[in-house]
Amino acid sequence: MSSYLPVLYETQLSSSDWEALRAAVAALERQSFAARIARLAGRKVGLVSKPLPPQVKDMATAAAQKALETALNVALTSLEGAPKGDSTRKHKRLAALAGGIGGAVGLASLPFELPLSTTIMLRSIADIARNEGENLREPETGLACLEVFALGGHMEDNVLEGGYLAMRGLLAKSVSDAARFVAARGLTQQNAPVIIRLLSQFSTRFGVVVSQKIAAQAVPIIGGISGAAINLAFTEHFQTLARGHFTIRRLERVYDPGMVRAHYARIARDEGYWDPPGGA
Repeated sequence: MSSYLPVLYETQLSSSDWEALRAAVAALERQSFAARIARLAGRKVGLVSKPLPPQVKDMATAAAQKALETALNVALTSLEGAPKGDSTRKHKRLAALAGGIGGAVGLASLPFELPLSTTIMLRSIADIARNEGENLREPETGLACLEVFALGGHMEDNVLEGGYLAMRGLLAKSVSDAARFVAARGLTQQNAPVIIRLLSQFSTRFGVVVSQKIAAQAVPIIGGISGAAINLAFTEHFQTLARGHFTIRRLERVYDPGMVRAHYARIARDEGYWDPPGGA
C-alpha cells in the first residue's frame, strides 16, 4: 500500500492531462451511489442510516459474490472480442432493462438479475478501458476492469483521507498476485486461494453498493422510481468510476505513477473531497 501513498513532486503534467486528472479525481471521489440516488429522488435519502435486515444483507453479499464470479470469467476470457468504441448508452439501456425486469419480480430476482446487470456493466467498463489505451488481452487489464466494482463502496460522500488511492493500495497485492496466477495457469483453478481472496475483497466492497441499491428500492420516498431508473443510476455510477480509474492508469503509464498520485491527492484535498481523520 505504501507505493500508493503520495509524496511531494514538483514535476507538472501537461495542461490537458491536468484537466483529465481533475476530472478523474471528481469521478472517483465526488459522489457516492447514495448521493446519486438522493439526486434522483430530489432529496436526501438515508440509505445507510437504517441497516438492512441481516437476511437481506446476507442475500446482497451472496449476490455480489456470485455476480463477480460470473464477471471474472467474462473479464478474463471474452472481453477482447467486445465491440470497439464507446457503447455506454447501449449498456445503460440493457442494464436498465435488467433492473426493470428484476424490479417487477422483487428481491427474489436479485441472485439472477445482479450477475446479468454486472456482466453488462463489465462490457461497458471494458470499452472505457480500451478507449484509455488498455490492452484487453492482458489478464491484469481484465482484473482492473473487475476492480472497478470494488471502488464504489464508500458509504457516503467526503470519504476519509486517501479515498481511491488508499483503496487501490489495499487491493494492489491481491490484484497483482491474481494477474500473475492467471497469466501462468489461466482460469482453470477458480477455487485457488489467490482467486478466492481477490473475489472476497472485491465482493465485500461491491456488496456495499448492492445493499444501497436494495435499500433504495425499499425506501417509500422513492418508491415511485422504477427499478429500471435505479439500475440506470447503478450503471452510471460504475461507468463514472471506470472513466476515472482508467484515466489514472493511462496517466500512470505516461508519467511517474508516484507523481500522478501526488497530484491526485493535492486535487482531492484542495477540492474538499477528502475529510481529514477526525475531521468534520
